[in-house]
Amino acid sequence: MSGHSKWATIKHKKGALDAKRGKLFTKLIKEITVAARLGGGDPGGNPRLRRAIADAKSQQMPQDTIQRAIKRGTGEIEGTAYEEVLYEGTGPGGSLFLVEGMTDNRNRTAAELRKVFERNNGVMGQSGTAGWAFERKGVIQVDRTNVSEDQIIELVVGNGADDYSDAGETWQVTTSVENLSAMTEALEAAKLNVKSSKILFLPKNVKQLSGREGEVALQLAEALDDHDDVQNVYVDFDVTDT
Repeated sequence: MSGHSKWATIKHKKGALDAKRGKLFTKLIKEITVAARLGGGDPGGNPRLRRAIADAKSQQMPQDTIQRAIKRGTGEIEGTAYEEVLYEGTGPGGSLFLVEGMTDNRNRTAAELRKVFERNNGVMGQSGTAGWAFERKGVIQVDRTNVSEDQIIELVVGNGADDYSDAGETWQVTTSVENLSAMTEALEAAKLNVKSSKILFLPKNVKQLSGREGEVALQLAEALDDHDDVQNVYVDFDVTDT
């Protein structure tokens, strides 16, 4: 989830295209590398690395590719040193954007993303431009197959999660960042199929855009997501069909 249903749907469809698989793998490899660098190469003691490996495996990434990424992160083999960056900006209709990235050249990435904003009727701002409108949450997607709402409610209440919602093919469980690992483990212990477990930025309020404003805001979100250094794009809007 990245703030609204239509944008999430676009990302899902894009991820399913063979032409996008290479770019998706690049993002996953960067996340594994940085997670291993920051928290060590043992997934048992590094929840972020454990989640990154699970995401990579869900996309059928080969095991040797995963292991190379871990070794680059721990310094066992040479590799590019990435740093995490966060950019903020505004778009059509007062829409707000948070852009998470990983780069080996902060100045280059900032300049390129500023141009992406400008070409799509947006403005990249200073720190604080958009961050106030989002909160960091743990978000878990659970396969809905043979999982009743009563089961989810019992697990959510019993393990201190914030909320759950129907996300189509999955139940989406929202929890605090600190509780994400424990909540994920509780769902797995209950033999549920956890599709993903991530720390995301969620909008505190969702604004509705329509017509040309909605179309251009979606174009900006997609253009940002297409940049090689961008890991995630979060927005605070939904697009209506009217």
